[in-house]
Amino acid sequence: EKAIDKLLSRVDIIPEDLALAQAANESAWGTSRFSRVANNLFGQWTFIPGQGIVPEDRPAGATYEVRKFSTVYDSVRSYLLNLNTHSAYKKLRKLRTASRLNGQNPNGLKLAEGLLRYSTRGEEYVKELQAMIRFNQLGRFTTVKLRSSS
Repeated sequence: EKAIDKLLSRVDIIPEDLALAQAANESAWGTSRFSRVANNLFGQWTFIPGQGIVPEDRPAGATYEVRKFSTVYDSVRSYLLNLNTHSAYKKLRKLRTASRLNGQNPNGLKLAEGLLRYSTRGEEYVKELQAMIRFNQLGRFTTVKLRSSS
C-alpha cells in the first residue's frame, strides 16, 4: 500500500501556473542564452561534462553545466520528471497529495512552497514565483484545454 501511494504521488500534475512561472523565471521569459541555445527553459543542471553549457559566472571549482536539450519538449519532460521524482521536491509532492485528499486541484501558488531547494535563492525564489503567478494571472491557464486536430 505504501509503495502504491508513493508511486501515485509521483505521477500527478504540475499545475500550469507553476510551470509557466518557473519557465519564465528560469529562462528570463525565453531570452536567456540557455533557453535559446540549449532549449533549457527550467535552468536544469547536469554534472556530466559535455552534456551542457558552462555558465560564464560558474564559480571556480564547480563542475556543473546547464543541461542541453534537443527540443523544448525534452526540457519540459525532464522538468516534470525532476519535480515528480527528486528527493529535493518531496514537499511539493506532499502538498499536492494533501490538495487531492482535501478534494482540491493542486495550484501553483501553494505548490511553489515545495520548491525551496530548486534555487540557491530558497525562500526568495519561492516568493518571486508566487508574485509572478499573481501579477501575470497565470492561474487562468489551469482551465485551458487543447483542441483536437480533427
